[in-house]
Amino acid sequence: MTEQRDYRSTVFLPKTDFPMKAGLPQKEPGILARWQEQDIYARTREARSGRDKFILHDGPPYANGDMHIGHALNHILKDMVARTQTLLGKDAPYVPGWDCHGLPIEWKVEEQYRKKKKNKDEVPAEEFRAECRAYAQSWVDVQREQLKRLGVNGHWDKPYLTMDFAAEATIVTELLKFAENDMLYRGAKPVMWSPVEKTALAEAEVEYEDIVSTQIDVAFEIVEAEDEDLLGASVVIWTTTPWTIPVNQAIAYGKHIDYHMIEVEGGARYMVAEPLVENFLKRIGAESHKLHFFIKGASLAGTKVRHPMHALGGFFAEPRPLLDGSSFVTTESGTGFVHMAPDHGEDDFELCKANGINPKFAVEGDGRYREDWGWLGGQGSVINPKFNAPDGPICSDLREAGGLLAASADYSHSYPHSWRSKAKVIFRCTPQWFVPMDKALGHLPATTRAEQRWEGEGGAVDQLDESEGAAPTLRQAAVQAIAATRFVPEKGRNRIGSMVEGRPDWVLSRQRAWGVPITLFVNRETGEYLVDAEVNARIINAIRESGVDAWSEARAQEFLGPDYKADDYERVTDILDVWFDSGSTHAFVLESGKWPELAPHEDHVGPIADLYLEGSDQHRGWFQSSLLEACATRGHAPYKAILTHGFTMDAKGMKMSKSLGNTVSPLKVMEQYGADIIRLWALSVDFTEDHRIGDEILKGVADQYRRLRNTFRYMLGALADFDEAERLPVAEMPELERYVLALLGKLDRKLHEAVRDYDFNEYVRSLIDFCNEDLSAFFFDIRKDCLYCDAPTDPKRRAYRTVLDTLFHALIRYAAPVIVFTTEEVWGTRYPDGDSVHLLEWPKVPEVEADLARWDALRDLREKVTEAIEPLRREKIVGSSLAAEVTVPASAPEADFAELFITATVTRGQGETVSASPTSHHKCGRCWRHLPEVSEDGALCDRCDDVVGAMETPA
Repeated sequence: MTEQRDYRSTVFLPKTDFPMKAGLPQKEPGILARWQEQDIYARTREARSGRDKFILHDGPPYANGDMHIGHALNHILKDMVARTQTLLGKDAPYVPGWDCHGLPIEWKVEEQYRKKKKNKDEVPAEEFRAECRAYAQSWVDVQREQLKRLGVNGHWDKPYLTMDFAAEATIVTELLKFAENDMLYRGAKPVMWSPVEKTALAEAEVEYEDIVSTQIDVAFEIVEAEDEDLLGASVVIWTTTPWTIPVNQAIAYGKHIDYHMIEVEGGARYMVAEPLVENFLKRIGAESHKLHFFIKGASLAGTKVRHPMHALGGFFAEPRPLLDGSSFVTTESGTGFVHMAPDHGEDDFELCKANGINPKFAVEGDGRYREDWGWLGGQGSVINPKFNAPDGPICSDLREAGGLLAASADYSHSYPHSWRSKAKVIFRCTPQWFVPMDKALGHLPATTRAEQRWEGEGGAVDQLDESEGAAPTLRQAAVQAIAATRFVPEKGRNRIGSMVEGRPDWVLSRQRAWGVPITLFVNRETGEYLVDAEVNARIINAIRESGVDAWSEARAQEFLGPDYKADDYERVTDILDVWFDSGSTHAFVLESGKWPELAPHEDHVGPIADLYLEGSDQHRGWFQSSLLEACATRGHAPYKAILTHGFTMDAKGMKMSKSLGNTVSPLKVMEQYGADIIRLWALSVDFTEDHRIGDEILKGVADQYRRLRNTFRYMLGALADFDEAERLPVAEMPELERYVLALLGKLDRKLHEAVRDYDFNEYVRSLIDFCNEDLSAFFFDIRKDCLYCDAPTDPKRRAYRTVLDTLFHALIRYAAPVIVFTTEEVWGTRYPDGDSVHLLEWPKVPEVEADLARWDALRDLREKVTEAIEPLRREKIVGSSLAAEVTVPASAPEADFAELFITATVTRGQGETVSASPTSHHKCGRCWRHLPEVSEDGALCDRCDDVVGAMETPA
């Protein structure tokens, strides 16, 4: 036996400086710094100048804390949209923004005041607003750097802020459009009110939490009735808000309900709905009763009762009427009677209003009864559980008066809370400013009328349907706009649609200091607000110059000018609902011209934004306020499509909470793994539903990332020194190369479709599966012998490297929007003097046909061959598949089986089974293949002999 030679130096192994270890937390900041130095955002705009526009309008997050996982997910998705549209060759700018007004910031500044023992009400309003402005700006600066760290490509040097003077002036301009179109009114209605924050809240500012409340049964003695048998008996009401009893003004019944008159021990008689009698008796602890008679609710019309606290006189001595409340009174719980406090319930308010009963405004903004109120005046707060408890002042007084039949602090139910202070809210009737939902829109600009059409997702769309000549209401216009909007996922349409169809009038006013003022003057004599174009122009100009501080009493006469006297007008001091601010962003961001890259083409009609993208909670928030604002002022939605994502839960599927200690900080994830990992996670999950994150999930994502990275590392090494002279035409390539190019074309079409559908989960999964299954586990595995051992000039090796180059240029572009830092590193490794990978466009993939069904059959057979060889490997009978001989079914498609299966030999058998056995052929000392021409282990096969000989022969 001859001495074996070491041929490792003759093998063409991949060569690259690209490291297997990513080190993303250390590398990414440097890449980010280069992008900022090169101003990649501006260069991207320059490269796409004049192309078709794609406008994603950024919904403004609140500037009041560190970036959380929801921020990260949201901005990564937005970045993915902008980058994929840019990759497709469109001009897709991204201008980030922040919401800077309202309670989130004001509440935080007040918290700082409380720590310093300062009273906000004792500080001049201008000084307080200045602190709010500074606080907001500080968090804008923090969040901006944190979001940039995610690799989001945007106009970070010039974001939009709702507190910019120009923005505040535009918000006022939009408000005054409502005023000019008679789409504002001041009225007293029950609205959700936070006694802690002392302001009205919008539905979007409220969250529901499970609580336990005191439930009480209270008797109201009948004092007037057509049927004398009712006199002296009591109507019983049941409530979980004892604090509303001091403002009761009526009792509601259901006209179709059967009510029973029952008598309990001691002779007391009570009227309760028939299905609820048994539960009522249990609550009051009655051991026996007898039925006197029953009566239909309709027969109770004209009946009056007296308040259990009637002895206090005044308001409490007035008899309370029984009113038909059939639209809301049920027999599901309680007693079948509902006590009416028009100050504190929508149904209460409407029913009482229809019967000439007005609110009393007994509860102050901080939740206390006003000082002059006849019962519990100056006491509260009404949301305090102790105040409502069975032994609290309300129940104690009712018990002493003989009106309290039962009280227990054990009723579990869902209740609204302020999502900022986490305190309970109440319904409270106060004078507020409203936008009517069901009043006809009038005086819209000509450019928004129905004769104009725009190309929506489903084709040409009428902006307003006025086919019958009557202008639609705001509700109707919004419903029509929803029908013209694309929703991803589609279920978002029904979600926002049902909200708009059922929502009450929009409450615009807030009783706070930090926000855009409702810049109206109200005539003290008529109660009408002033509409004057010159006055409005002076107000708008002043706010553009000085911001919201311009709206002051000292400047009232200046604004009113020579035609009006300030003494004749009340200057409104309420501020706007912050959702009106954010709902107006389309006006001062997309239409102002401050960001030229957002300007639509001259022939543009309809919504400017192609897409709004936020969490599902924004169906009642920003999506809806933007819809209503634009429909009222422009006649159409500000967007063509809405993309909604769900919420990020912890690894167990639980909602994240600081109190539970299960939050995941994107900042810490980036410190440990890098931004590309969190990007890959965000784009891998089904973000349209609620989804999860946790340590094990991130480890799985990191493993997927390593596989992607190694795919690029392999290609970089395999393509070392590749040049155009080596390229081989597709027509001259082996069948395997043409098949892989056909797979690449299939992937290309799939990714195009995923971009169109915003299906980034499918986009990433398809990309990763292609790299792992079609390339690493199949194509690369088969062709490593060709790459390592064929001569550089061999057509098969040239074909393989040509396809690798095509794959590299396609995959680096496909992956660039996902792992933005890594692809820049990969691109720079291959083209150190080249430009940024993010300036490239979507690849042009060659159109190659292949018999995909035949190749699917061959790949299935390849898996069976691997399974047949595995026992031989496990028993160490063979070291690798190269040392195995395989028998395949006679029906197997034609192919170079030994190459495809990486085995010594393959023969066709008689049956349909696959079998494997060790080969008797010797092993080539260079390529390690077992071939008949190899005379002994370590000798060379014919191919390797030729290649080595050529290498050792002088040129």
